[in-house]
Amino acid sequence: MSAPVTRQPQRRGACPGLSAPMPTGDGLLARLLPTDTISLATFVALCEAARTYGNGIVEVTSRSSIQVRGLSETSALQFADAIAALDIAAEDGVPVLCNALAGLDADEIFDSASFAENLRQHIARRDIASRLSPKVSIVIDGGGAIGLDAVAADIRLRAEKRHSDIMLDVSVGGDHNHASKLGSIAPIHGVEAVIGLLDVIARHGSETRARGVLAAEGTKAFRVAISGLDPALESRLRGIERNTPIGTFQLRDGTYAVGIGLAFGHADSTALNRLIDAADAAGVIGLRTAPGRALLAIGLAPDRAAAFATQAERLSFVTRADDPRRRVIACAGAPICASAHIASRALAPAIAGDIAEHFAGTIHISGCAKGCAHAASAVLTVVGTAEGCALIANGTVRHAPFAVVPESELRVAVKGYVRESNKEAAHV
Repeated sequence: MSAPVTRQPQRRGACPGLSAPMPTGDGLLARLLPTDTISLATFVALCEAARTYGNGIVEVTSRSSIQVRGLSETSALQFADAIAALDIAAEDGVPVLCNALAGLDADEIFDSASFAENLRQHIARRDIASRLSPKVSIVIDGGGAIGLDAVAADIRLRAEKRHSDIMLDVSVGGDHNHASKLGSIAPIHGVEAVIGLLDVIARHGSETRARGVLAAEGTKAFRVAISGLDPALESRLRGIERNTPIGTFQLRDGTYAVGIGLAFGHADSTALNRLIDAADAAGVIGLRTAPGRALLAIGLAPDRAAAFATQAERLSFVTRADDPRRRVIACAGAPICASAHIASRALAPAIAGDIAEHFAGTIHISGCAKGCAHAASAVLTVVGTAEGCALIANGTVRHAPFAVVPESELRVAVKGYVRESNKEAAHV
């Protein structure tokens, strides 16, 4: 990363990077997407910068970015300089997301980390980013213990083993279950395929996403872009969900990684410093961010992984995949976000407690109709509006609500919905 930076005006819909932080209810928000392991000392320094220049809140997003809140016009520049001095390997340009343990996972069948770095260099040389929407993204799933099935992207490559060969299944416009499948190609053609698919999106304008191209023209233009690369035109996906980063994972060198979640995607820097102290005592060499609002502690000896997870749980971090806090997705909400009508994040802990033993679905609490925290469908979506909390069943923030209730009555309404959903499920 380079420094110093000057704040640039943002395009509508742009992501809040270090050089162009985004205004929110609690000041400016800055984001960076790490692409490698961050040493414990560097993470401590990042937390210190968040406390010094912002309000000390550190978030890990659903797409594994780190966000820092509460920056001012002046302190945002100082924060950017401080982070640049730490030399954290981070995404710059079109986001290319890999498996959280890329290059380390003993079960990974394809070197997605090296492939992604090669792809980033090709994208930079062609200056494609300037012709694309700032939200266009790419997923490279190399297989292994932690997948990217739940992460929506404009372009997806997923490694699959076919007899003795590795093939890359190609799809566009969504997460693993909803993206449009284009075909399978050999890894040697992977970079060329992605560049061709990006060009298709770019030709439709700098505000267009893959979903827009699909809505207007279907898959034809995308299929043409990769048709000459491999004769296999139908992908054969295993359909195995490998989404959760929470748990213990064996690495290639015989050590382990322990994945822990940030409850509702955020923690204050003091709590993170306590976690880092525990990680240091356990012999962790560094941390990686992971999709699903999580951190992976890297390099634990086999006999120390469980003890570290126990210590993280004592610090109120999420250490079990079935923790009810993982079933409630909440944006920052009011008063943190200027667009929000309800205090999403403040409501989330109580609602998670209410559903702990009674509900297996996902609840999305969005402070406004933008739905920043979760674009996909949820069993129950709550949207803050000027009139109150709109309740949407099996849909997204864009769908029509079946009821609108005051914020003070939301917990009662959610309990009622869960109770009725369980009754219906029992009669199926």
